[in-house]
Amino acid sequence: MPENLKTIQVLKSLKTTKIDPNFKFEVAKMPGGESIKYCFQCGKCTATCPIRRFDKEYTPRLIIRATLLGLKDIVLSSDVIWLCATCYSCTERCPQGVKLTNIIRAIRNLAIEKGYIHPFFKLQANAIASYGKIYEDEEFINELRNDLGLPPVTPVKRDEVHTILQHTKVKKLLLTKEKEEN
Repeated sequence: MPENLKTIQVLKSLKTTKIDPNFKFEVAKMPGGESIKYCFQCGKCTATCPIRRFDKEYTPRLIIRATLLGLKDIVLSSDVIWLCATCYSCTERCPQGVKLTNIIRAIRNLAIEKGYIHPFFKLQANAIASYGKIYEDEEFINELRNDLGLPPVTPVKRDEVHTILQHTKVKKLLLTKEKEEN
């Protein structure tokens, strides 16, 4: 879809979207979000973004603009905020010294606080809760390690992992999201 048609669709959706004028201040209070007020959407960040080359949906300038406009629900629930590769090319090229990568990280952290968890991270957290690590292939890994003359990997103590997940509130976020989906 041409870029200008997307912009028109976004503007039309503004009529039905709840706008939060304090959203930019929420982001600015988060660690890393302080420089959001200096961005004037010049586009240098978008021009140098390696993710933008592969995914035309990802436009750092529009993420910042939507944040400044107060489109809180749209920004926080968007899958696009999770695409940033933290390469810092946008930060290096910004004439205003805006640390865009840090702002995106602050937006992600705010999204997680508000209960918006990307499905990929939810899968990872569930795997960690189940296996104590991201993957279960302990038997396969130990066979490879044995063939290489390495000692076997010791099993993960799951009760310790569950304690960490409870103290970091990850378990609560996952359970809350699962209840909402069911």
